[in-house]
Amino acid sequence: MATFLDFEKPIAELEGKIAELRHLSNGDDMNIAEEVAKLQTKAEKMLRQTYGKLTAWQKTQVARHPERPHFIDYVAGLVTDYVPLAGDRNFADDKAILGGLARFRGQPVVIMGHEKGADTTSRMRHNFGMAKPEGYRKAIRLMELAERFQLPVITLVDTPGAFPGVEAEARGQAEAIARSIEACLKLQVPLISAIIGEGGSGGAIALAAANHIIMLEHSVYSVISPEGCASILWRSGEQARDAAEALKLTSEDLRSLGVIDEIVAEPLGGAHRGKSQIIDGLGEAIDGALQRFSSMSGLDIRDQRRDKFLEMGRQGLSS
Repeated sequence: MATFLDFEKPIAELEGKIAELRHLSNGDDMNIAEEVAKLQTKAEKMLRQTYGKLTAWQKTQVARHPERPHFIDYVAGLVTDYVPLAGDRNFADDKAILGGLARFRGQPVVIMGHEKGADTTSRMRHNFGMAKPEGYRKAIRLMELAERFQLPVITLVDTPGAFPGVEAEARGQAEAIARSIEACLKLQVPLISAIIGEGGSGGAIALAAANHIIMLEHSVYSVISPEGCASILWRSGEQARDAAEALKLTSEDLRSLGVIDEIVAEPLGGAHRGKSQIIDGLGEAIDGALQRFSSMSGLDIRDQRRDKFLEMGRQGLSS
């Protein structure tokens, strides 16, 4: 059964009526078939109107949709010969960040990203996509492996943020994130990052300090969650809607600010309504980005990435 968001309730009611009529129909009732067709047209129009004017807070809800494709879905659809690699060679294997070796359209690559999980059991196992220090140290290990064998790196970001627990802080959470960002910036192979859902705080940028940053249309990318921002500024999470607007966390806002490079359009109603379509679209975007860097030297690739982030800083100081 499909999951509908709060602002989709009128659409849910229409689609419920359509499902009910189809259940009643025996396939030969022309009157019911005509009524279903009318309702389908109305539902699609309502869906188009709703998604044509989503607020920042509504986009945040879409980015968090439980049926949205996750890392494992993209791996299944984008790459072949995937060989997962586990552990940070120091403490443990963090299940919030997955990664390994694979072939993307025939080209050997390292692919990694956050995995939130699809049900209660898997969400607990993957810690809702919130990595601990060993997750970022695993990411560093994979990036170093990629550079050793001159393999492009693809990262898929989908996290509310790094895990904020006491044990993570005790094991050096901030240092691990900083080292992961440093590893991104030092790479002399192409690093392509895609924000596929939530891009939350340092937990996201630890995998997204990339040569080319792609965002799915209804994904979000921000220094803090709207709820976290509201609790700091207004001492209440109830202002999350206002915080979402102020944070400029949508793909359109971030492209206009120069923080990201490309937006991939989602199927009408969000990525969860057309998983194969969004996976194919992201694949095309990643392929195009990789081709841009295929003829560049390692030093030029590294310098392009560093200059990109330095320019963001210059613009921030001048504004």
